Formats: sequence, C-alpha cells, structure tokens
Amino acid sequence: MDKPTMHMLDVQEKGGQTRKANQYIAAVAAAIAAVAGGTILAWTSPALPQLEPFKNVTIVNGTASNSTANVTGSGLPANYSGLVNSLGQPADFLLDTTQSSLVSSILAIGAAISALPVGVLANKVGRRPTVLILSIPFLLNWLLTIFANGAGMLIAARFFAGLATGGACVAAPMYIGEIAETSIRGSLGAFFQLFLTVGILFTFVVGGWTHWRTLSIISAVFPVLLVAVFWWMPETPQYLLGKNRRRDAEKSLRWLRGPDADLTAELEEMQKDVDEASRQRAGALSMLTNKAPRMALICGLGLMFFQQFSGINAVIFYTNNIFQSAGSNIPPVIATIIVGVVQTIATYLSSVFVDKAGRRILLLQSTSIMGLCLVILGIYFKMQKDGYNVGSFGWIPLVCLILFIVSFSMGFGPIPWMMMAELFPVEYRGTATGITVITNWMLVFVVTLCFPIMQVAIGIYSCFWFFAGFMVLGTIFVFFLIPETKGKTVSQIQAILAGKNY
Repeated sequence: MDKPTMHMLDVQEKGGQTRKANQYIAAVAAAIAAVAGGTILAWTSPALPQLEPFKNVTIVNGTASNSTANVTGSGLPANYSGLVNSLGQPADFLLDTTQSSLVSSILAIGAAISALPVGVLANKVGRRPTVLILSIPFLLNWLLTIFANGAGMLIAARFFAGLATGGACVAAPMYIGEIAETSIRGSLGAFFQLFLTVGILFTFVVGGWTHWRTLSIISAVFPVLLVAVFWWMPETPQYLLGKNRRRDAEKSLRWLRGPDADLTAELEEMQKDVDEASRQRAGALSMLTNKAPRMALICGLGLMFFQQFSGINAVIFYTNNIFQSAGSNIPPVIATIIVGVVQTIATYLSSVFVDKAGRRILLLQSTSIMGLCLVILGIYFKMQKDGYNVGSFGWIPLVCLILFIVSFSMGFGPIPWMMMAELFPVEYRGTATGITVITNWMLVFVVTLCFPIMQVAIGIYSCFWFFAGFMVLGTIFVFFLIPETKGKTVSQIQAILAGKNY
C-alpha cells in the first residue's frame, strides 16, 4: 500500500472529518469472499491436467500398458498397475473429455442460478448475513472436492462453487459500495476484482506445485476466514434505514466514519434516498419504465457484455503460445504466474487511480488499448500462419499480452463490478445487480463454450480481430452512455441517468 494511503488510514482528521480505516477494514473483510471466488475460478487450471488421462497410456483392467517407456520416464515403476494422469503420475480416478468439460462449465450455470436469489436475499435479510451465508456453499464445494471419488462428486462440487461465486459477485460489491463514503467509493469498489485476482494468483502459485486435493484443502481456509473476519463487521447503513432502524444505521455509520465525524448530512442524504426508494415500485417492470433505472440497467449490462467480449479469455488461453513466440523457454506454470502477478498489480493500480482519474477515462483507455493489442496480435499470428519469418519480432505479442492484461485490469476488469453499486438506486439494487451478474455468467459460459470452436473454424488471428471489433463498439458505448460517477451521490447519479443537468 502506498504511503499516502497509509497516511490516510492512520491519521484521524480534525474538524469533524471522517477517518477511513474502518471502511477499508470492512471492505477487505467482505472482499475475502472474492479471494474465495478467485481460488474457485482458477482451480481447474492446475487441477484438471492432474485429472486427465495420460495420452500415450492404454488402461486395460486398471493396468497401464503399451507405453511403459513413457510411464517409467515419468517416474513410475515398470510394473506399476493403476491409473496414470496426463502428468504421468498415479491418479485415484480420471475424467474423460465430457466429464472434464462439465467440471469446467457447470460453475457458470451455478453462478447464473444463484445471482438473482442472492440479490433478493440481500434485500430481505441484509447484505452482511447474505455474505456470511455464502460461506456454506463455498465450504460444501471444497468438502466435496477433497473427498471426491469420481466425476459425480467433482461436478456437484463445482455446481456449489458456482452458487457461492455467483452470489459473492452480487453481495460483496453491494456491501462494499454501501459502506464507502463518496470520496473513496471507487477505490473500495475496486477491491472486489483486486481480491479476486489475489485468489487466482494464489491458486496458480500453490496449484503449480501441489496435488489437487492438497490445493483444495488449503483453499478451504478462505471460507472459514471469511466467517471469522466478516462476522464482526456492521450491516450497511442504507439497508438499516430501509428497515426503519435509524438508531442502528447511525451506530453502523459511526463505526464506519469514526467517532469525531459529523454524520448529519450524510445520514440525511441516505434517508432521503431510502424514502424516495420506498415511494417507488421496485419491480422489474417499473425498472424498465422509469428512465433512470432503465439507463442504469443498460449501462450495467453493457459493461458486463464488453467485459466478457474484450477477448480476455482468448488472450489468457493463448498465453503459452505468446511466450513461445517471444523465444521464451519459461514453463507454462511460471508463464501463468507472471500473468497473474501483472493482473494483480494492475488491478491494485486501478483501485488507487479510480477516484482520481475517474471511471470513464479508465474504461476508455481499456477499450482503446485492448482493441489495438488484439489487432496487432491478429496480424502477428496471421503472418506466422502464412509462413512469414516473424521470429525476430517475437517480442511484439509478448508486449501486447502485458499491455492487454494491464489495460483490462485497470479498466474493464474491476470497474463494471464497482459501478453496479453506484448505478442502481436503492430500491432496485438487489434485483438489478442479480440480473447483471446473471448476464455476466451466461456470457462467460457462451464465450468459454464458443471460443475453442471459433479458434478451429476461423483461426486464432480472426478471433483476436473479432474481439477487437467489439472493443471499437465498447469505446463508443462508454463514450456516449456511461456517466462519470466519481465523487457523486446516488441521487446525483440518478439525476444524470434521467437526463437532467447536474
């Protein structure tokens, strides 16, 4: 953490000003759910290779045969009898292609199913209890994984993992957005994506050198840590005001803002938003008929669409090829970790700059730089396919990879999640956030399913150009439709979305 931020946390400002320390503590506590989600998202990367059959081994009645040289070269005795995975190691059980695909894809289905109910639950019982409840499916996933004896248990585990991760994508950003004061709402809002990348990086590092069961046991610590830390955090003031618990809301806000802060103006502004919300019909139909919430939903859905059609999956999928094109002999595990480190650092920089530079400028740089990188990557791999000697230019795709990851992580990675808590008014927040997260996970499913098919049908270079076209559209979308929410209250943002000059 940089020195100005530490100073901001440590020093109690005078004159009735707020202090930020407790807001950061509460945001970090909620973001442990994102770390748990990150470990789940990245688990298949190191685990699935250990669960796939050794390609050159024929399994007859449980005995590895016909490739003794390959097997023994992997460190197994010549008379070894049993299953051998794709790494040439002993395996308790293996997954066929269909089962492996289900283990990978069922996550998105579970996440899409849970998003809307979790949004409704957050409105009914509160943001804090909802985040705590999500620790249950998180733990169920790891318990089923640790004790799995076949594909069925793994598929069930990944379904629970999807329920938990999809729910965390709704509840945690909502909580963080509501506990943060306006001046640091962007920085705290970026914590969700930042901690998600921390969980992904953790899994890449640990999973690269451990058995998948060991990785699962270690990862199971995070749901327990979530309960242990988040249990002591307060409910959001907005939710408490909505339930006519003003005394509790003031107590929560006092803890978040500090003992010397003047809460009068902020509490009244929150009460005004809640009273306005209570006068509105909060159904899906009214959200579509009223201009401000309708525009908020369009903005939220658009941001999630361009996040998934940025080509991030294509670039990550092709990471090893890009490193090889640069003449690198770095093992795939190390290459993956390098990308994870770059992504985490860039997402942290986004949390630092988002309340200074603003949301729009970071989104616009993201679409512009990612689009340019995708065009260049497409040209490079097209020339390589056509037989041109591009060996001396191998550094170009590597530079594009790093620029792409940095640009995504500073813009379209964290900001769509952060803006969900800013765009939607209180009365629609649970439902609208749920709809937005469902859309995101369905897009994840579609892109993950279609990308390998597209790669075979039109070539990787055409895939890069395909996603570059969407980045052009994304630039236009952000420029004309996405409002700047930096330093603005919920009421001000709604006025802008309604087309009023503010």
